[in-house]
Amino acid sequence: MARLIIDCHNHPNWHRHDVDALVRNMDEHGIAKTWLLAWEISPKEYEQACPGYFRAMDPRGIAAPLDLVIEGLHRHPDRFIGGWAPDPRDRYARARFQAAVEIHRIRVYGELKCRIRFDDPDAIAMYRLCGKLGVPVLFHLQCAPADVERQAADINTWVEWYGGDMRVIETICQMCPETAFIGHGPGFWREMSGDCDQVEGSYPKGPVTPGGRLIEVLRRCPNLHCDISAGSGANGVGRDLENGRRFCLEFQDRILFGRDYFDRQQMDVLDSLHLDEEVLEKIYHRNAERLVRD
Repeated sequence: MARLIIDCHNHPNWHRHDVDALVRNMDEHGIAKTWLLAWEISPKEYEQACPGYFRAMDPRGIAAPLDLVIEGLHRHPDRFIGGWAPDPRDRYARARFQAAVEIHRIRVYGELKCRIRFDDPDAIAMYRLCGKLGVPVLFHLQCAPADVERQAADINTWVEWYGGDMRVIETICQMCPETAFIGHGPGFWREMSGDCDQVEGSYPKGPVTPGGRLIEVLRRCPNLHCDISAGSGANGVGRDLENGRRFCLEFQDRILFGRDYFDRQQMDVLDSLHLDEEVLEKIYHRNAERLVRD
């Protein structure tokens, strides 16, 4: 019997895949639904991440505008669930987001990926609205200690960073207990290991050492969930298979399958962990269904 699969993380017109090509790719990989996420960011912050993003995303706007998500929802209403995260620093971000929920059936606040600490007061107000609306918050975390030091050492350096570190994530989870948060990105998954502050690079390799802040915060914050998409998620779970299996067993109710691309990297990692079918069912679709109702 074919397994139901929900991809909790992909984007419209991402890496030369328009929404029709994305649906064909979903069919090839047996994926029933995808959370189709916008990415809103200021032009200045977006330019800091170039040149890669400019070639990877639709040239008609900055990053992944809401319009492209709405277009996908209209073309394939049975295959996509829409997400959008207006920059919480915008004066009318909350009003705009609530309108998107009510008019366009946006069901996820994500992907949140902008150059602020995610415990900014404007962001906290947004998360509390999401809790009232029953909408999960999916964020990209990326702020390694080495990057902070590199920027501080040179007045002309302006590194790419988003959100802060796991201390920020624990704060937002505790300040917004009614809101479901879903973590993603290299700054999230590198915190799997206790030695992450001493290891440079976004995708550390080798055995995971005890004391990882990600695991500690997950234990203290039941409203925090994990998105295993992209190279960061696959690496975080797959770099140490014994640890990855323990992690998936302990947090089986809070891990979501996602890709943020078009291959089967995450499926291969999950296959290598030899998990029971009940655990896989939760990761592949049940946890996503619990957080987002069509």
